[in-house]
Amino acid sequence: MAELQEVQITEEKPLLPGQTPEAAKTHSVETPYGSVTFTVYGTPKPKRPAILTYHDVGLNYKSCFQPLFQFGDMQEIIQNFVRVHVDAPGMEEGAPVFPLGYQYPSLDQLADMIPCILQYLNFSTIIGVGVGAGAYVLSRYALNHPDTVEGLVLINIDPNAKGWMDWAAHKLTGLTSSVSEMILGHLFSQEELSRNSELIQKYRNIITHAPNLENIELYWNSYNNRRDLNFERGGDITLKCPVMLVVGDQAPHEDAVMADSGGQPQLTQPGKLTEAFKYFLQGMGYMASSCMTRLSRSRTASLTSAASIDGNRSRSRTLSQSSESGTLSSGPPGHTMEVSC
Repeated sequence: MAELQEVQITEEKPLLPGQTPEAAKTHSVETPYGSVTFTVYGTPKPKRPAILTYHDVGLNYKSCFQPLFQFGDMQEIIQNFVRVHVDAPGMEEGAPVFPLGYQYPSLDQLADMIPCILQYLNFSTIIGVGVGAGAYVLSRYALNHPDTVEGLVLINIDPNAKGWMDWAAHKLTGLTSSVSEMILGHLFSQEELSRNSELIQKYRNIITHAPNLENIELYWNSYNNRRDLNFERGGDITLKCPVMLVVGDQAPHEDAVMADSGGQPQLTQPGKLTEAFKYFLQGMGYMASSCMTRLSRSRTASLTSAASIDGNRSRSRTLSQSSESGTLSSGPPGHTMEVSC
């Protein structure tokens, strides 16, 4: 099986100065587990799902996804889909600090809020894009509501609960490190943090001085108390939709397929991620008229590919070398695409 090859893209196209941003509408709905805020961009397209995003710990939808969705080449995609950016409770801009003793929802309960959002918007299906904790939330939702999820893009997901050794290491780290430093260690690799680039300085400042840091800590605790998703390749618990797994180059390859820390490709490599996302959508039968990019052509040449049919829509699969030892399953063959950015 061919090893996933790194491809350099030199033509990056950030949103041009003066280019008019999309109009956004922010909503809040009540759910059995509290209020949730989400922002909608664009208008629903006939016979097309909404792209629904869910951010990682320490971030909100803007700080997590704005560099990706404002990227120039992404505009072709977002013109074809309505987008729903979900903020985890208490993570939205201007959110008040929860009162002392507030019981923050578990990640499973956060997933159970999503049907309330879709019902409010009258949306029937989604393509989910999640990072870290957000990837876990969307995976849990897809397991519970498979008929409403057409595809998933999961960035740096860890589907496993923390083991005893992980808990011990977490507790020891908590004795010597602040919450903000622990979260930064979750978002970025130690190598990235040591280099202390402008990006790291920016996000360290965002998290350290966040006015809702107490809320962020509650989300962080829920993430660390997550249950095991119990994925098994070929087992009964699988994702029934096509899945694109993404890991940053700084993230180590562990048994969970995607590591729990290291690299935020949607921030550092929006061009490469956009290319891969477009290829993923084409494999699902959308945007067929879009030209295959250099990245897609290169990946097609360097990966083992197979195709399957799900209903009337063609599905595509690309496997990296790490997929043989991974535990994250997406159902029948032909449903997984794994990308390193």
